[in-house]
Amino acid sequence: MRHRKKLFSLKEIYNLPASESLFFKAMRKNVRFHLRHCPEYKALLEELGFSLSMLKKPEDLAKIPPLPTSYLKNHSLVSKPYERLLIKTTTSGTSGNPTQSGFDVSSALCGLKMLLRVFKYHGLLSMRRTNYIVLGYQPDKSNKTAMAKALKGVSYLAPPKELAYALTVKNGEYELNTQGIVDALLKFSKQNRPVRIIGFPAYFKLFLEELDERGIRLKLHSKSKVLLGGGWKSFFAEEISKQELFDKANKILGIAQESFKDHFSTAEHPINYVDCKHHHFHIPVFSRVIIRDTDTLEPVPAGTPGLLNLISPLLSSVPYGSILTDDIAVLHEGNDCGCGIASPYFELLGRVGLSSIKTCTQAASEYLNKI
Repeated sequence: MRHRKKLFSLKEIYNLPASESLFFKAMRKNVRFHLRHCPEYKALLEELGFSLSMLKKPEDLAKIPPLPTSYLKNHSLVSKPYERLLIKTTTSGTSGNPTQSGFDVSSALCGLKMLLRVFKYHGLLSMRRTNYIVLGYQPDKSNKTAMAKALKGVSYLAPPKELAYALTVKNGEYELNTQGIVDALLKFSKQNRPVRIIGFPAYFKLFLEELDERGIRLKLHSKSKVLLGGGWKSFFAEEISKQELFDKANKILGIAQESFKDHFSTAEHPINYVDCKHHHFHIPVFSRVIIRDTDTLEPVPAGTPGLLNLISPLLSSVPYGSILTDDIAVLHEGNDCGCGIASPYFELLGRVGLSSIKTCTQAASEYLNKI
């Protein structure tokens, strides 16, 4: 897949016009590969009336039937033997069954190039040894979630000196390590070394409130950073705005707002979206985003809310080139942001339950009654 290799080697990561032809060719090759190597995927697309001949120009990528993440939680689709994948991942499984995904060698190499380019662009690569507060899972052989593996990867963006985990393993089960995180922050604040806080925003809020209740005020190293991602999951009732979270962290940890980065990715679509200085997720050359009407699944224009459809030719291991999430989002023109990045950006408005998108998922799953 030479087009994919060239795409993930591009240095201008937000120059979408220059990558348009290459992206289309890589996607077409990706779909063709999966049609040949995943019979279930081929049957699904044929049942939905799709054929490869429909992909004639970049605009036709919207014709690829997007696979709902809810469908993937109950059906395994692979184009290469799962047991032979270099990296195996699952979703966190907070609702329903976890989705299996993973990287073969070629996908992993492309993913590594992407990760380094994206995080370098956003100033998150450093050679200075750094202490980490990991607001997620302590590594364990039983944990194959994509988030656990992503956090481990993020901890190498700056060489780790010491790591403290919010969720630690005890007697084979994960438990919240509240005192351990508080102790680590107190210890790290006394060292002349940057601290990076990475992981779930809900846990970040929880620990900030714990420090606040104890009357603890710290001044972390000026090069310290916060990189959050993974959504609020079961903490929806506790969600606050990003600005409120920034203000709390500045007050309690002494971290400036420009040191915050929000991150978005999914197990099914492992593209790295890192927010700009205005905290917007601009679309890199490695992906495209379509917003679809919640009733018809037809693409809607910029500025109109709908279901988030993520497209990328990254994975040759599983046929997840076009994924329909249960996120409600809206697409904006890049110039509306003002940060200097020209590519469009998407704004996440929330998530919907399966009952709320019944008409959408029906279109992609009714074929099951016929095969």
